[in-house]
Amino acid sequence: MVWWWWIIPAIVGVAGVIFLLSGLASFFRGKFLSGGLGAIGGGGLAAAAAIAVLLGMNVQTYARLTYERPVATIQVRQLGPQYFETTVIQPAANEGDAPTTAVYPLHGDEWRIEAQVLRWKPWANVLGLDTQFRLDRLSGRYQSVQQEREGIRSVHDLSGGDQPDALAWRINAWDMARKYRRYVDAVDTLYGGGAYMPMADGAEYEVWITQSGLVARPINEAARQASSEGWTQVN
Repeated sequence: MVWWWWIIPAIVGVAGVIFLLSGLASFFRGKFLSGGLGAIGGGGLAAAAAIAVLLGMNVQTYARLTYERPVATIQVRQLGPQYFETTVIQPAANEGDAPTTAVYPLHGDEWRIEAQVLRWKPWANVLGLDTQFRLDRLSGRYQSVQQEREGIRSVHDLSGGDQPDALAWRINAWDMARKYRRYVDAVDTLYGGGAYMPMADGAEYEVWITQSGLVARPINEAARQASSEGWTQVN
């Protein structure tokens, strides 16, 4: 939320309460006119501040409940029949850092990306808590169920779970929220979410996290054509 939705009403509200209390004090000391005017003015300022805060929170619901952000760009290059090279580019976690890029081979007709998703309740979204995620894995997917059972499987870890930790311990928001969920009323749900799209030579996609989970969108002509043709199997 824009800062002035909170700061300005807070200042006005404090000023209103001060004038209200000062006016009441003057009123009870016998200064009925000045005390009454001060109390009325202070009460009006406090009421205006409260209305502004409520209006700001209502406006915030339109922004926060539809807030989404990109989490990965996926570029596809075909190496052979039902065999592709996928480049996954994740945005930098901190400003000034370089994006993370990794290349994975995938067998199949479609790529699938999965994540652990922590979703907050709507009132927590309004206060600024957005859906949290951790990319989990990237895998290949066949259109044919028979091939899915018998074909070459390809799956890659995206969470860094196979890399040693710099510290002997770490705090995992997913595990903490799951363990203490009954004490944290702000958590709506914890779930595994995923998105998948067809693989085609030269296709490029963007993966976004929304308040409802992961979505994937084609961002070039090769990807748009592949996703609009019924996801035709590559032979």
